[in-house]
Amino acid sequence: MPIQVNLDVMMAKRKKRAGELAQEVGITLSNLSILKNNKGKAIRFETLEAICKALACQPGDILEYVPEEK
Repeated sequence: MPIQVNLDVMMAKRKKRAGELAQEVGITLSNLSILKNNKGKAIRFETLEAICKALACQPGDILEYVPEEK
């Protein structure tokens, strides 16, 4: 998948645990885990905004485009 989710990196930088972030964002721990482990297919802008607010970061700090090798 060309979009890499670096949520775990930002969580570590902000010293925020998954349970704490999930509660602040208003999503389940399992849905946060899906995002964190790069298994998600989509993310709502509302959820992305809440994550960025909770981690005091920009969407580009969490999402990264990594082109696939041919």
